[in-house]
Amino acid sequence: MTDYDALIDAETWAFIRATEVHYAPDASSLSVAEQRAQYDALCVAFDVDRPEGLHTQDDTISGVPVRRYRPENAQGMVLFAHGGGFVLGGLESHDSICAELSARSGCTVVAVDYRLAPEHRHPAPYEDVLSVAHTLIDSAQTLILVGDSAGATIVAAVTHALRGRVAGQVLIYPYLGADMDAGSYVTHANAPLLTRADMAFFEGIRCDGPAPEGDPSFAPLHDMNFAGLPKTVVFSAECDPLCDDGQVYCDRITVAGGEAHWVNEIGLVHGYLRARHSVARARDSFSSIVDAVKKMTEFTN
Repeated sequence: MTDYDALIDAETWAFIRATEVHYAPDASSLSVAEQRAQYDALCVAFDVDRPEGLHTQDDTISGVPVRRYRPENAQGMVLFAHGGGFVLGGLESHDSICAELSARSGCTVVAVDYRLAPEHRHPAPYEDVLSVAHTLIDSAQTLILVGDSAGATIVAAVTHALRGRVAGQVLIYPYLGADMDAGSYVTHANAPLLTRADMAFFEGIRCDGPAPEGDPSFAPLHDMNFAGLPKTVVFSAECDPLCDDGQVYCDRITVAGGEAHWVNEIGLVHGYLRARHSVARARDSFSSIVDAVKKMTEFTN
């Protein structure tokens, strides 16, 4: 059994306990409406004010709701897809995260309010993000794709579909389709804030029927071709069933001749972006995420 008391520091434990006040450890057993209500309350509890000097605007792109964040003298364009297990979240859940990413990176960030399961099954979320990405590519000199958790799954799938047209991707604790009966799925099956059972629930609710096999739009590691992908940086949380997905994915890109860098954030847990103002390790990781985006922008401009 994994000794989380030894792996996780006091600040992170405080974040975990504060999270569980709003979003129950057994939330996946609740109705979708109850899960969404708890998740929304959680996001409000950890929300912070947007940085000053940032222009925001709600809009639609190709019929998909989006929110634009633009700092002064913006350089580069970022498409951001939020996490939430393909079931939870939206423009409000990650508002302050997107605002800070925009202000600190100097990039315009476009957050995508893609359709959610179970009302809209796969491939609806993927199609929404892909449609927005197509439009942004046509209007921006540089497009970088960023996502966390389920959003990172979608971002990576879109990157595969738009191979050669995207400048880079930054994935934050992504699900990518690694073996759920091995590695971190076993070692961290009962990790705080996300368990293997939670992952099984979210994967199951995405589709009408069994999960598709060999479909990279569902799980990017199902792709047979990893050549021609853009510069990739993946941030994983050590104490997370999804941890190994990032390493396996980066290894596949590297073997295919691409440039990919895997960062395993020691002692952190799934969802740590919300801890960026209360946990030193999360704060440092968010700074590294911002730096990764800035470097991709500088490299392509």
